[in-house]
Amino acid sequence: MDAPALKTLIHRYATPLTTGFFLVSTISGVALFFHWSSGLFHSMHEWLSMVLLVPIALHLWKNWGPLMGYIKRKTLFIPLVLSLVVALPFVVANFSTRSAGNPAVAVVQLVGNAPLSDSAALFKATPDELVARMRQHGWAVESASASLNQVAQTAHMPPVQMIAALLRDRP
Repeated sequence: MDAPALKTLIHRYATPLTTGFFLVSTISGVALFFHWSSGLFHSMHEWLSMVLLVPIALHLWKNWGPLMGYIKRKTLFIPLVLSLVVALPFVVANFSTRSAGNPAVAVVQLVGNAPLSDSAALFKATPDELVARMRQHGWAVESASASLNQVAQTAHMPPVQMIAALLRDRP
């Protein structure tokens, strides 16, 4: 594509694409905030927010002159500082508290580290029934005092995969 055609493309579509993707990001962000169909909107919001960066870059390129005017007049400084100040409490809160991350991951780690005798009830089984069920899968289990992580390591499989198989087997 030659330079004049690219310039025409940018001038014609940079702002409309920025507006369109911003609307999608806004709608999906509001839906995520209010927990409306989060499964539907989460990936959309993440990926299309990344795609939004392309039209934003084109929009900045198209409007570079006015942007430099904001910088020279120092009118861009206050909004940028305000944006950082508003974002700062979220960053500080995440660094100052001990965050366990995703609760599902924490649960899987707890179940994986616990002796089978303690986690058997989660699989609707007694410790002996759980050991028998695991052996039916062909997994080497010494006793109910072993942990699921130990059995998974011996079986060369991720503990999550083992948990999923055991959950499918529940009566």
